[in-house]
Amino acid sequence: MNTQPDIIISELDYERIDNLLHASAGIPANIRAALETELERAELVAPQQIPANVVTMNSTVKFSVISSGITFTLKLVYPKDMDDSGNTISILAPVGSAMLGLKEGDEISWPDGNGGILQVRIESIEYQPERAGEFHR
Repeated sequence: MNTQPDIIISELDYERIDNLLHASAGIPANIRAALETELERAELVAPQQIPANVVTMNSTVKFSVISSGITFTLKLVYPKDMDDSGNTISILAPVGSAMLGLKEGDEISWPDGNGGILQVRIESIEYQPERAGEFHR
């Protein structure tokens, strides 16, 4: 039984993530495999067709880690866009790759990179580039 929610990814995000996975040798095998699996199961749509309630790259997302009850608001970014502000999360981080393509209210179980499982819930999308009309960021 598949308990993972359906995900939607823009064709542009898919292409950029696929290129990142092929160009970067230093990505841990477990993160690479999990992200490749997500890309394979995703419904791909043009950036202009992304629903406003879906997490895309460069979205600012309020999410909860259910096991800890802690809520975060972070911007999902490519590794090159990470900064020291504490406001970004890489697509290559376990929680970052877990939330790509999810909708508000979705929950997903995801490997935490240390042999455990995280249960993540998307609370809201504070900002989404596509919703703001930014289709080629």
